[in-house]
Amino acid sequence: MKKKIKVTVEGVGEILTEEDIKLEELSKQVFGKDYRKYIGARINNEIYHLRKSIEENMYIKFLSLKDEDGHKIYARTATAIFIMACKEIFPRSTVKIEHSIGEGLYAELEGERSISFSEVEKLKAKMKEIINKDIPIIREKVPAVKGITLFKDRGYEDKVRLYNTLDRELIQTYRIGHHIDGFHGYLAPSTGFVNIFDLKYYYPGAIILIPTTECVNQIPEFIEQKKLAKVFKEANEWASILDLGYVGSLNEKVLNGDIGEVIRISEALQEKKIGHIADEICKDDDINIILIAGPSSSGKTTFAQRLAIHLKVNGKRPIAISVDDYFVDREKTPLNEKGEYDFESIEAIDLEKLNDDLVKLLEGEEIELPKYNFITGKSESSGIKIKVDKDHPIIVEGIHGLNPRLTTHIPEKNKFKIYISALTQLNIDAHNRISTTDTRLIRRMVRDSKFRGNDVFRTFELWGGVTKGEEKNIFPFQEEADIMFDSALVYELSVLKKYAVPLLEKVDNSSIYYSECKRLLQFLKYFIDIEDENIIPPNSILREFIGGADINVH
Repeated sequence: MKKKIKVTVEGVGEILTEEDIKLEELSKQVFGKDYRKYIGARINNEIYHLRKSIEENMYIKFLSLKDEDGHKIYARTATAIFIMACKEIFPRSTVKIEHSIGEGLYAELEGERSISFSEVEKLKAKMKEIINKDIPIIREKVPAVKGITLFKDRGYEDKVRLYNTLDRELIQTYRIGHHIDGFHGYLAPSTGFVNIFDLKYYYPGAIILIPTTECVNQIPEFIEQKKLAKVFKEANEWASILDLGYVGSLNEKVLNGDIGEVIRISEALQEKKIGHIADEICKDDDINIILIAGPSSSGKTTFAQRLAIHLKVNGKRPIAISVDDYFVDREKTPLNEKGEYDFESIEAIDLEKLNDDLVKLLEGEEIELPKYNFITGKSESSGIKIKVDKDHPIIVEGIHGLNPRLTTHIPEKNKFKIYISALTQLNIDAHNRISTTDTRLIRRMVRDSKFRGNDVFRTFELWGGVTKGEEKNIFPFQEEADIMFDSALVYELSVLKKYAVPLLEKVDNSSIYYSECKRLLQFLKYFIDIEDENIIPPNSILREFIGGADINVH
């Protein structure tokens, strides 16, 4: 007879159960017929799959779709089921999981093979069949040689190239029936856990849709973002041409000494694109105001300064205006739901003053720029007076740049709107994408540590509010842009790694951020370090985060 032990389940209380049972069995005991709502668990601030055995006095929080970590497990499992369905319907094709579009995840078949409308319906039916069979998902760590052989036998050349560059004794694999694959992170215990999903035709591929953390029982409406999709497509095509679509190929170039050329090409491509944007602006004499917006750690400051240089090459003399100097006095700043000052709200900006000044500048009048004192929380006189003409375009950079309310008095014909973000053309492998949010978070924690006096705990503490602000104030307006700029550099994580790892390693399991730090550490282990930074140009966007810039970006 098995020994009885006590554990505590968050939201339920103390539970008496048998030792050595799996978390999945405990979930069934606690939640009954609702156990499939829970797809993972958090124990001592660490994330676990549900096939882990429990121990005495564990404090367990079961994770559902409402939890960010639970949502990641659900999404990863839905992706695994999609790949399995594709393998059955298109046995000779390679599936590639690309990037987020709206609330969905875009996937396609590599090469010239597109997925037709009728084939999307077949895939959806096959996914439902796999889910209804409730096939166990078996997680197994195997010797690296065996894992590489398994992947090679299944045509996963991208995984083979990756693990051939890494010094690993074991490789984590997943088996779903006869299907074997590898994923960065945990999956559900069986396919039956992913009972809500949809698949949408999106030529030449498909969009995988699952519920959001806010609405767990239904599929969100898919809102097409055609400009963003086009930028992703261009970035992926460029990466494929240079054989830089996956981390394995990047690691090979670091190891064989070809990374210098990768850096030069990446930087030259960005320089060319910035020059093209400047040329487009200068073609239109009506454009007087250049609005630049993007999420945190996109490299907006460096981009704005490099754009200004290219405008000067075209005979322009741009003037920059900081939206931060147009904050309302502190007592007029709106409050968020916690009763704290919401500096990311557009209501925190004196919109009337900003628009009045912009109109006066357009009409040839002289204005005195305000100066916001962040210590006193008051707007002050700067003593700086400016006057512009057609050769002096005004660059306005800030999170609200694409929101029409920011420049409501300015005619649209006088504006040029730029959206910038690190859109990440690199994947770990064909089945494991790299989150653009992860790239920006790693950029930010490195910059916060080097230049802003914030440790990794403070970065994480602020990050939740930052991302919520982006969802509200930036992403809804990104399709308003006249042009989008991808600030990601294909090689950057191989540079950022050596700065980020020591910061992440400072966090132990007493911190609520431990599971996220552990996940990022596991992710960064896929990259081979680029030690020599001398070849990175001093005007690179990456310099905004690691230092060594020849322009003032901090």
